[in-house]
Amino acid sequence: MQKPSVSASGLGYGLAAYFLWGSFPIIIQFAKFATAFEIVVWRVVFGFLFAAALVTITGTWEQIWSLAKSPKKLGWIAVAAFFIFINWEVYVYGVVSENVIEASLGYFINPLVTVMFAVVILKEKLRPRQWLALGVGLIAVIVLTVDYGRPPWIAITLALSFGTYSLAKNKVGKNVGALQSFTIESAMVLPVAIIQLAVVASFGPVMILAGPIQASVLIGYGILTAVPLILFGAAARRLPLAMMGFIQYLTPLLQFGTGYFLLGEEMPPARWIGFGLIWVSLIILSSDLFRKRPAALVVEAL
Repeated sequence: MQKPSVSASGLGYGLAAYFLWGSFPIIIQFAKFATAFEIVVWRVVFGFLFAAALVTITGTWEQIWSLAKSPKKLGWIAVAAFFIFINWEVYVYGVVSENVIEASLGYFINPLVTVMFAVVILKEKLRPRQWLALGVGLIAVIVLTVDYGRPPWIAITLALSFGTYSLAKNKVGKNVGALQSFTIESAMVLPVAIIQLAVVASFGPVMILAGPIQASVLIGYGILTAVPLILFGAAARRLPLAMMGFIQYLTPLLQFGTGYFLLGEEMPPARWIGFGLIWVSLIILSSDLFRKRPAALVVEAL
């Protein structure tokens, strides 16, 4: 099995995707007039419409029809769609319910899940420093879990769902366009989103109809949702899965900063210790990356 190479463009796409995801807690604050479930509905609907418009502009519908004729690739895209929808539901709920720091814990755990998939399923090999960083990260996760005094369900669900999504995107293959893959993913969950909207409407008013400001916020968030996922898809085609797991730490760092500094969520001493261990893990990973990888970079055309 040929291993994917580290690409300069792939690294750029991945960093951009994770930076945007890290900013979502701030963006969601403007949409809290709606329930988490309604926010997710419009995230799906307008994310799909935006992606479909881009496919039309770029004239790449033929690639989507070609993908639809490949049961194996379509199957992996379906897996990706299922788990990213779960991820969206739980993440938006976590932010709206003021658990941003716990959500960041989920994305600190997620690289461990991603790297585990990379080693066990894709047979990618890690160097000693990477194993050390992984061990320190695991200890940090245990400390943080004990500190919460309960199973951190939001964090665990986010980690497992996005880790599986990462694996599915990697298995789709390097020849599948990120935009085309996302368009199919969002189309697959669109019927579920419509059913969810009907349920939301049965419990109260649909907030997108409350006024132009509310509609603009929900539509804008839906469109913005598509951008990092398309960037992520482009990165997943160009980088090893283990590398995707490592750079993903950017997102929880930004989420943590938002939860603590901007939203004022609590950080007891034990939680600081846990996050401190996470940062030690990141330092180890970064030193290993810059020591080993520059000579191996493969520059690809955008």
